[in-house]
Formats: sequence, C-alpha cells, structure tokens
Amino acid sequence: MAQKNPHLNPETFRDALSTVKDDGKRNWVYPKKVRGFFYRYRTYLSWILLAILFVGPFIRVDGRPWLLFNIFERKFIIFGAVFWPQDTHLLIFLLLIFFVFVILFTAIFGRIWCGWACPQTLFMEMVFRKIEYLIEGDANQQRALDASPWNTQKIVKKGSKLLVFLAISLLIGHLVMAYLIGIDQVKEIVTKPPSENLAGFIGLVAFSGIFMFVFTWFREQACTVVCPYGRLQGVLLDNNSINVMYDYVRGEPRAPIRKNKVEESPKGDCIDCGICVHVCPTGIDIRNGVQMECVNCTACIDACDEVMVKVDRPTGLIRYASENSIQQGFQKLITGRVKAYSVVLVLLLAGFIALIATRDELQATITRFPGMTYQLRDNGTVSNLYQITLINKTFEPQTVNLSSLVDGIDVEVVGGKEWVLEPQSKVEGRFFLVTDQGDVHSPQQDVELSLIHKEKSIDKIETSFMAPVSKD
Repeated sequence: MAQKNPHLNPETFRDALSTVKDDGKRNWVYPKKVRGFFYRYRTYLSWILLAILFVGPFIRVDGRPWLLFNIFERKFIIFGAVFWPQDTHLLIFLLLIFFVFVILFTAIFGRIWCGWACPQTLFMEMVFRKIEYLIEGDANQQRALDASPWNTQKIVKKGSKLLVFLAISLLIGHLVMAYLIGIDQVKEIVTKPPSENLAGFIGLVAFSGIFMFVFTWFREQACTVVCPYGRLQGVLLDNNSINVMYDYVRGEPRAPIRKNKVEESPKGDCIDCGICVHVCPTGIDIRNGVQMECVNCTACIDACDEVMVKVDRPTGLIRYASENSIQQGFQKLITGRVKAYSVVLVLLLAGFIALIATRDELQATITRFPGMTYQLRDNGTVSNLYQITLINKTFEPQTVNLSSLVDGIDVEVVGGKEWVLEPQSKVEGRFFLVTDQGDVHSPQQDVELSLIHKEKSIDKIETSFMAPVSKD
C-alpha cells in the first residue's frame, strides 16, 4: 500500500527491523501495560474465544467429536461432518473458501484478525503477557529485573513465571493433541505409562515444548518472521482498506508540549510522547504508516486516546481508518475489487454446497494386494487377491458386499460374505476374484464389480484380473 504521509522519510524506518539491534542481536520488546476501550473489549472477546477453543474437543454430536483434524488417519470432522481421504476435493473447496474469505476480509478490514482473534495474539497478549505483568511488573520493572544480577528475588520471579508458562504450555499442547487425535486418545495417553503409547507421549512433549519456546522466547517474531500473513499485505491491502492508522493530516508536524512557551508556528496534535511505540507488542512506530509488523492490536489507539484526553485534544489521532479517509476525508468500502472477491466466494460456496448434497454415503476403493499377481488352485481355478477400503459416511450402521458383473468370475470375501460398517467409520477387507483356469483367454482382463447395499447396486468399480492363458 502506497504511503502518502508527506512528513515521512521511508528510508528512516524500513531499513531495519524493530526487534533487531544495530549489531544484529535481538532487541527484546518490553511493551508497556495498556488499558482503554479497545483493550477492554479485546479482553472480553479473548475470554469467549479461549473458552470455545478449550471446550471444542469435548463437544460431541451424536457421540462423535464436533471438531477433529486427524492428519495421521486422514480423517477430519468439521462441525460434526466427517471428511475422509476420498473427500479431498471437498477439503480443497473448504480451503479455497477460507483463503478467499481471508483475502476479502483483509481487503476491507485489514489485519483485524491478527489483533482480535489469532490464537498467537490471544495467548501471547491475553494470557502469557498478563501473567508476566502480574509476576514481573510493567515494562520498566521487567527491564530492571532483566538487567539486575541474579539474586533471590530474580530467581523467584523468573522461576515462578517459567513454571506457570510451562503449565500453560502443557495445557495447550494437550489441547492441540485433542484436536488432532481426539480427547479420548489424549486421556488414554495421559493415564497410561509412556511406554504403552510412546508416539502419543512424544507428540504431547513436542507440542508443549514448541509452545513453551514460542511464548517464552520467540514471541512477536512468530508474527514478524514466521507468519506469511503480514507479508501478503502488499497485495491484499489498498488505500480503501481499514487499518490501525495514524492521522498524519491532523497530527503533523508533531512537537512536544512545553510549558510557559509560546509556539512560533502551528503544530499538529501529536505531542511526540512516544507512548504508541512503548505499548506496541512488536516495537514499531505506527506513525510510520502501515507496516508488516503491525498486528492491528489497537494498543496504540488506547494509549494515544488516553494522552489526548490528558492534553485536552480530540481522541482518534490513531484510529481504525483507511489511507483515503485520512487523506481525502471519505471512506469507500465496496470497491470493484471487493465485489470481485465476493463473487468468487459466493461461487465457491455454491459449488461446495452442491458437492456436499451429491456426496456418496458409501464409498469403496479397491487395489490389488501388493506383491501378488495370481494364485493357481488345486481345483483348477485361478484367483487374484484384492484389498478393499470401505467408508461409511452416514450416521447409521451399514452392510455392503460385492458382486462381479463379468460372467464366469466370482467374488469370495475373506472372513465372510459381507462387510459391516459402523457409523462414520472405515473398514479395510480382502477378497478374491476366482474363475476356472480353462476360461482364461487373456493374461489380463478388465473386470467390473458392483457394490451392493440393501440389495441395490450403489456403485460400480473397475479393476483387472490377471491369470495365465489356458493352453486348451
């Protein structure tokens, strides 16, 4: 997004990161405590979102999880609906819908997601940061504590903070595992010795360690270094996008207030107190304009409004606004670009709904058994062994079997005559295709099989049958 501020020299701030010193070392950010209208409502919203996040794995719909993202078994449950590997096209549609929605939302409202709803921001600013303030104090007290030699007070404060951070990180690690493998599996891992479920135990330790590292040390760099969302701003935002913005038209030229001194020239409303920088969790100066590091957390808005009230000047020097609304005094939300994104989103939603409505309730995948071609039997027949994967996408138990549509080729199910599928489950089985060797006239023959459910054919599957050609 083009920067229009005539008082800004872009070369003075874009040539370095706010979290990196001139010598290349980490510039630790100590954001000052903030209070105000936006911070209060962000706190309320964070309580709601964190409650939903922690309750999510425990919510069940007809005995199944409400949300499950089991990447290990490639089984996903989203709002009670189950998606299997055979539903990859549906998941792709869901991802496309999500990405287009993010693009549309960002084009209109900027990075409001980052400041208000992103789990990284929720945990960092509304959980870990609050605990840090409670134990170590405000920004200046934290600086002093870090600079002081190791003594009893420092050891107690640092140690107690790390213990609390570790406990919360363990809780978050278990929460993530519950979304990946289900709450029942997590309970089993926790209640049994690690040796009985070593992979699950390692997963819990790994996730907990990652969160401990991120929230204890990596912090804002997760947003400024790792997350690609900030780097996409250049293509997602335009001059009509709403962001946390500094009103340079009203604020410049900035100058501090000096008592008993008559101003020789008109000054802007910004008194250059720097409070907007002191409260920023990523250490930037919002007066430099839209920046990749800004997560739209509104801390600078609340801090600046508090100062404006104290110096008897109007609030809103830093506020939610667009470049055009600051420069030209009007705001246009519904642009041609927004309309185009909206049309694409509606089409994707319509396509997804159509695919869901026409989705097969039962689905089968057949493959030849690996490492085997054919088997010659003593009774003069020849057989091929196959594997079948059956998925029941309904909420009722189902019974299915196979029949061959080719004369002379029969189906023998290993272990019985049919397969019984529990609701929302996957069953893997084996079966033989068998024919008299004298009826084989080609080394490879196409075979069409019918999937039978409730005495009706619900799907037709093609495979091949291999056998030595009869010499007769």
